[in-house]
Amino acid sequence: MWVSSIRGRASLMGMGVVLALVCGCGSSAAAAAPGSSRGDAPSTVIPVVASTNVYGDIARQVGGNQAKVVSIINDPAQDPHSYEASTQNRLALSKAKVVVENGGGYDDFIGRMLDDTKNASPTVVNAVQVSGRAAQEGTDLNEHVWYDFPAMGKLADRIAAALAKASPGDADVFLQHAKSFKDRLTALEGKERQIKAAHDGAPVAVTEPVPLYMTEASGLRNKTPADFSQAVEEGSDVSPHSLRQMLALFTGNHVKALIYNQQTSGPETEQVKKAAEDHGIPVVPVTETLPRGEDYLSWMTANVEALKRALDT
Repeated sequence: MWVSSIRGRASLMGMGVVLALVCGCGSSAAAAAPGSSRGDAPSTVIPVVASTNVYGDIARQVGGNQAKVVSIINDPAQDPHSYEASTQNRLALSKAKVVVENGGGYDDFIGRMLDDTKNASPTVVNAVQVSGRAAQEGTDLNEHVWYDFPAMGKLADRIAAALAKASPGDADVFLQHAKSFKDRLTALEGKERQIKAAHDGAPVAVTEPVPLYMTEASGLRNKTPADFSQAVEEGSDVSPHSLRQMLALFTGNHVKALIYNQQTSGPETEQVKKAAEDHGIPVVPVTETLPRGEDYLSWMTANVEALKRALDT
């Protein structure tokens, strides 16, 4: 199990506290949609750095024109677990006022880079901490909280608070943007409930735990051998026994779908994918970062709808 590092930086106060401090000087202008203009220049453009383009996009939607966002991992072909710091990203972090990280050991490079740049001023928003998720007894934490839609609603609020701390005059704008984002998340949660209503308890398999918050919210049962998914996620060798157990799920038609992380595939996961296809089990591809041309909401909508189609087959 990975453990997130603890850093002595400016902590993020609760949203209500931050906004209470700034509400007296909040802008009275009507909040614009994310990315649109309010008709005048933003009072402050806030430098924001996100560990991946998933969090970068959420920060962009909350910050709108008032935030300049840099996403460190922004290539869907890149494995976030093997990232090596670049000079350009170090520079961006050295200037950041708000940093959004996943936490939970997923992107520890953020902490190391901030230590190297000696930037002690940014508000660091940790998605795992915001989510309230923790390891269950006898299991490791599933750190892939961006597949947890209620958690991302909480994250939008926390990002709004962090941005308001950096630019108090735009606090109402950030609040409105966060609300718009959460309203659209509600539709995604509704799609999960539809899957649960039609397929509650349906067994599925995954190559990694990446989509498990989504499958759990959809009422699905994960039948993947724990040793298999853990080995794949950690990049270690899959034991022959675990591989046989995994393949037996498809040869015996014990699952209704395979959710396959195509961003970190390898020989064993390719073998599993082929076994599913050979036995007519639908394969639902997922990724850890945003595909090109997508934003968070369109990407997750496509993921949920692909899962529903697979189960309806």
